[in-house]
Amino acid sequence: MSLLVELVSPERVAFSGEADMVICRTTTGDIAFLPGHIPFIGVLATHPVRVIRPDGEVVIAVHQGFVEVSPPDEDGRTRVTILSDVAELAEAIDVERARAARSSAEERLRTDPADPEAISALRRAEVRLSVTDAA
Repeated sequence: MSLLVELVSPERVAFSGEADMVICRTTTGDIAFLPGHIPFIGVLATHPVRVIRPDGEVVIAVHQGFVEVSPPDEDGRTRVTILSDVAELAEAIDVERARAARSSAEERLRTDPADPEAISALRRAEVRLSVTDAA
């Protein structure tokens, strides 16, 4: 038995396929989904999503969104759907641009440590860089 996984952003389907496990971070903490998981809906934090497949792991930068687990279908497969404003595979990430965004956000935070836009920009850049490091 496996999971049917689909990770969708407004631009495209970033990932679609089967997996043994999906690990993501919701606003209340990390959660892992295995085949047969009970139905679930959660709000995603900006964090990498890990899709564990028999042939390896796919790590995807997800910048907020929702995750839904549907009950097993007639074949016994559980569907995990992730909807995100931005979902990026490692090969789609411009590493130099992410490093520049991180530096810019860090500079803005030195001036104003509570700047919410700079905090969000720093988190997005760090997630992008962690996904490229994992690839």
